[in-house]
Formats: sequence, C-alpha cells, structure tokens
Amino acid sequence: MNHPPLSGSKLVWITLALSMSVFMQVLDTTIANVALPTISGNLGAATSQGTWVITSFGVANAIAVPLTGWLAKRFGEVKLFTASTLLFVLTSWLCGMSGSLEMLIFFRVLQGAVAGPMIPLSQSLLLSCYPPAKKSMALALWAMTVIVAPVFGPILGGVISDNWHWGWIFFINVPVGLAAAFISWRILKSRETDTFDLPIDKLGLALLVIGVGSLQMVLDRGKELDWFNSAEVVTLAVIAFLALTYLVIWELGEEHPIVDLSLFSQRNFTVGTVAISLGFMLYFGAVVLLPLMLQTQLGYTATWAGLAAAPIGLIPVVLSPIIGKNAHRWDMRWVVTVSFSVYAICFFWRSNFNTDMDFSYVVWPQVVQGIGVACFFMPLTTITLSGLPPSRIASASSLSNFLRILAGSIGTSITTTMWDRREAQHHSKLTEHVTQYDPASVSWFDTMGKLGLGPSQQHALTQLQITKQGYIMAANEIFWVSGILFVLLIALVWFAKPPFTAAGGDSGAH
Repeated sequence: MNHPPLSGSKLVWITLALSMSVFMQVLDTTIANVALPTISGNLGAATSQGTWVITSFGVANAIAVPLTGWLAKRFGEVKLFTASTLLFVLTSWLCGMSGSLEMLIFFRVLQGAVAGPMIPLSQSLLLSCYPPAKKSMALALWAMTVIVAPVFGPILGGVISDNWHWGWIFFINVPVGLAAAFISWRILKSRETDTFDLPIDKLGLALLVIGVGSLQMVLDRGKELDWFNSAEVVTLAVIAFLALTYLVIWELGEEHPIVDLSLFSQRNFTVGTVAISLGFMLYFGAVVLLPLMLQTQLGYTATWAGLAAAPIGLIPVVLSPIIGKNAHRWDMRWVVTVSFSVYAICFFWRSNFNTDMDFSYVVWPQVVQGIGVACFFMPLTTITLSGLPPSRIASASSLSNFLRILAGSIGTSITTTMWDRREAQHHSKLTEHVTQYDPASVSWFDTMGKLGLGPSQQHALTQLQITKQGYIMAANEIFWVSGILFVLLIALVWFAKPPFTAAGGDSGAH
C-alpha cells in the first residue's frame, strides 16, 4: 500500500523521531569506545577483554540486521520499528545495571539483537514519508544523525566515565528511546506497511547465526589465543567458512530467503555496499584505536580523549544538508571520490603521530576528516539504493547495513590485533639498541641517575618509554596502510552506473 507523503509538523516530528532512534544507536557504539578503559577497570577485566563490550554488540547486531526485511514483511515496518526501539530501551537499562563483564556482554548481545531493525527501518520509513523530489534531502538528514552521534559519543562517554558511574552511558538511551518510540507510533500507526504470512527460512537463519557468530568468535578469541596456532580458533574458522558458504548456496535457491542475495544482481547495490563496508571497516578501526591510544599511551583522560575525537562531526553538520539539496545535480561518484581522498589525506597525516605531539595535532586531522565523513554515508547510501523499487528498500537497507556493521566489527578486531603485534616487534627492535655501548642509552641512564632514580626505577621507566614508542609507531603504520587502502577504494566507486535516482523514488522516470 502506497501512502501519500507527509507534510508540515508531522513530517518534522517523524524526521526528528526516526533520527533520534538512529542517533541513540550510533551514539551507543561510539560512547562505549572512550569508556572502555573505565568499564574494564571497574569490572576487573583487561582492556583487551573490554573490547568485547563493542564487538559483542556488533556481532548480535550484524546477525539481526539482515532479518529486518523478513520481519518487516511478516509484522509490518511500523510495529517492528516501535517494538525494536522499546526493547533497545529495556536492554540499555539492563546494560547499565550490570555488575560483571560477563553480565554486561550478555546484555550487550541482547541489545545488539533487538537493535537490528532500527537503522534499516528508520531509513525506509523516512523515505516513505517524503515526496520523491525530497528523498535525497531525507537521506541527507538521516545521514547527518549518523555523523553527529560520534561527535557527542566520545565527549559524553568521557565526561560520564570521569565524573559518574559508567552505567549512565547506557541509561541516557532510556528517555531518548521512549520519546522516539512514542512519536513514531503516534504518527505512523495509520501508515503500516502490508504484511504477508511468510514462512521463516529456518535453515538460513541457523546458518546465519552459526556462521556470523563463529566468525566473530574467531576475531575476538584469535588475539588472545594466538590465532591459528589455537585449535579452538581453527575449529571456529572452519565452522564459519562452511556455514557462510552453505548460507550463500542455500539462500540463492530459497523462495523466501532470510537474506535476499538476489540484490547483488544490481550493479549499484553491489558497488555501494562493498564500498561503504570496506570504507567503514577502515574508518571504524581508527574510531576505536585513537581514543585507546590517547588514554593508554599518552595519558589522556576519557574526557580529553573524547574531546580530541569529537571534531570529526563539526563539518558534516554544515555540509550534509548542502549535499542533500544538490544530490540530484551532482554525480555521487565524484562526491565519494572526495570522501575517500580526504580520508586518505587524514590517515597519512596521522601516520606522523609522536609521543610529544600537542592536543591540536590530534584534533586537526579529525576536523578535516569531517569533509570525508559528510561525503561518505549519504552519497554511498544513494548509490546503494538507487533504482530499487520501494518494496525492496527495507531488505536492501538491512543487507547493506548488515555488511557495514560486520565490517566495522572486523575492522575493530584487525586494528587492535595489528596494534599489539606491531608494538611487540617494535619493542624488541628498540630494546636491542639499549646497551652500555650506545651513547644515547648511556646519556639517558646518566640523566635518570642525576635525577635520583635507582637502577630498578631506571629500568621500569625505560621499558615504559619503549612500550609507548612501540605503540605510537604501530598506530602510525596502521594509519598509513589505511590511507593507501582508501586511495585504492576510489577506483571501486567508479564501477557504479548513473543515474543515481533517489531511493524508493520513481526510478523508471529517469
């Protein structure tokens, strides 16, 4: 059933409510990044175990997101979105009440699972409320909330971690989520989508859960168990490979698939999804690494680490509406090329970080990268959903978001693993130079001796400095490689084929 577009105050309120739900979910990811050391310390766990707070949410979310298309057809988009938002509020409250890391991770898994439909449905419901001529603006407003949340996330996470109990990073979702659910239901309940009594693809669902779950366990446990030297990791990797391979084969022949892989027959969907997933993988790896490095190696408090990371959202607030307004006139491939070029420049810029750098040297790449972020989400989403009929938007959005979220989770695991591994290599190389025959070493130990430090104190301080240098060098290498990969990604987006009509619009008219 095609409902007429909304107008006036109803359109303003529904845009605000749907954006708030997206804001809340994205905020929940970035707010936890800065608070990781605090949460880990408070619950008596290592920071490496604390990353499970992020990845456990990511994997549950990644499994739940592709189910959105099927669930929306079965129960209706409005009912599903409202229920999902209310359950997200409940699980957020339970996360904040957790008394151990195991309990927190369990509730984060539940939170990730119920949050699955929120982002794809907020996208498709918002598009259904706007007239065809303004769908690009709707996407730009939607993308802006995805961008602005990471501005508030690190700052809020830092301020809460430094001044209150970390549980408040989850409790703040409660009023926001309740308001978003109430407004959405009031305005959209009369615009419920058609429902179909579809059978559930039980085997597809089982393969999805086993495959993605095993893959995430490989990424999380691999670092602790030395990857493929561990029988557990090898077993999980084989299970993941077999389950995901069979999932692809099964879904291609299934009449009512849990994951609609036929969408990949659309060139723009494939190009857009691959580009946004790989780009997000590199971007999100840095989102996790930067505050971690600032806090563990450079002595930043959670608040200051948040303030250093936050400026990434300043420019997008101004640029996103401009891009949305002119989307119908611009070739989205050029906009994405600008995005990837700016990302590359900023990553190369960061690859010169050092232990003596001041606050501004951390902040400026974040400010400039805002240009890349503004030209990233909305243009790539437009390419991904271009030319698809309205009935396929929810499925396409859920599959694209599933792969983007999974890629972000993979990016987190790869980045933190490589950071530790490269530090270990730099540590051993730097230690080789600390000898009684090295003039710099002799001078260093003389200086410490004159300051009244004993041999054991000198040794401890030297090890601390070597570790710090090793971690900074490792981070610089990761930033450098990420910059190169963004340059290579530019070529990919040019495989997309115009016209890039507004998603869910009258694509046949162009």
